[in-house]
Order: sequence, then structure tokens, then C-alpha cells
Amino acid sequence: SLDSQQGRLLQYWRDVARGHQVEVPTDMAEPIHQITTNNEGAHTREQVPYTLITRKEKCGEVLFEKRHYEKAHWACITVHEDTYEQSICYGFMKIMRYICQQNSAGSYLGMTIPIVTVVRTDEMHTTLSRAVTVAYYLPPLHQSDPPRPYDPEITIEQWPAAIVYTRAFTGATNELSIIHEISSLAEALDCPAVCVSDSFIVAGYTNPAAAHRQNEIWFLERP
Repeated sequence: SLDSQQGRLLQYWRDVARGHQVEVPTDMAEPIHQITTNNEGAHTREQVPYTLITRKEKCGEVLFEKRHYEKAHWACITVHEDTYEQSICYGFMKIMRYICQQNSAGSYLGMTIPIVTVVRTDEMHTTLSRAVTVAYYLPPLHQSDPPRPYDPEITIEQWPAAIVYTRAFTGATNELSIIHEISSLAEALDCPAVCVSDSFIVAGYTNPAAAHRQNEIWFLERP
């Protein structure tokens, strides 16, 4: 039944979140179910569109891709929890509620991927700031007139067009793995100095509760 399916999903998310000392409230059952099933299959997961400029490979491995993203509206929330994982859990739960119904359109907006988090580091790239911004790309249908969030902590921002350098990685996203991926991409780039050096993006293609997460680290080219 729908209730038992929602219950199982909620329990699964609760178990994962508890590992990060995060409580998942009961009213998340419906949003979690809607997003996991894409509103019972009524929607497809839409990918944030981009144009591939170049791809650099070495021995068959992709070192990085250089892409162009158009300017677009994103729903954003900045969270300041003790750990990166806690911040993305809380931030994503709020974004999920917005996607699922807590918006001025009163409807399910549809899931897009990746969900991105903006992380900020110190100059040496050794520690992450506690401020983490979780952002959701509004589906094309809602780009021109984004539904307003009921949650005052969520803002709709228009991000300018950008050149992005990306590198894929799998597994957990936490402070250690992100710092490691930042240094790996910096090493792979011929001239990392062309990129913004104190904020980076972690792009997640799998739901935050998934065991094997597909991610990318993004560097933004300076405008």
C-alpha cells in the first residue's frame, strides 16, 4: 500500500540521517515518496542543461569537462549546521518540501538533477566553512515564472551564465572527500587560477540517502 511504501522510505531516510545526527520529521514521508517515485512516475528527472566545450582525458579516464551553463533560476537555502552532511540533509529536506507542494503553484514541481551545494573554503582549501547553500534548478516549465516558496529561508535566485570545470567522483560527500576532490580537480586543471578560488560546487546526481552516490565537483571560471 501507499502508506506502507511511504513508511518504509521514511524509515530508510531516518536511518541514513541518524548516522549524521539528523532527525527526519514524519511530515517528510509524502515529499520523500513523491521525489523518490517522481510523483508516481508522472514526471521524469530533468537534467540541468549545459553545452560541453571540451573534455580532457588521460588513459581513457576523464580528468575534467569544461561546460557552459545558461543563466537560470534556482531555489536556494543556506544552512549552518555542524557538519556538511547535516547541512545538506536539513537543506535538502526544506527544498523537497518546496518542490512537493509548499510553493505558490500548490503543485509538485518535478525533480531536477543535479541538486547542487555551494561550499566555501579557506584560502588553503583545507577546511570548509559551515555555511552550505543547497540549490535546486527550477524545471524549464517554471524557469520564466518560478513559484514562490512558502518557507522564508528559501530564496529564488537567478544565477548568471557560467563556464564550469567539472570532475566526477562517487561515494560519500563529506568535508574530507570534498577537500580531496577540490585538490584533485585543481591538479588536473592546467591553470586553476582562472577559477573562483574560495567557493566550489558539489553536484549530486543521486538522492542524498543513496549508498553509492554519483557526484561532481565544479569550479566556476571567474567572470
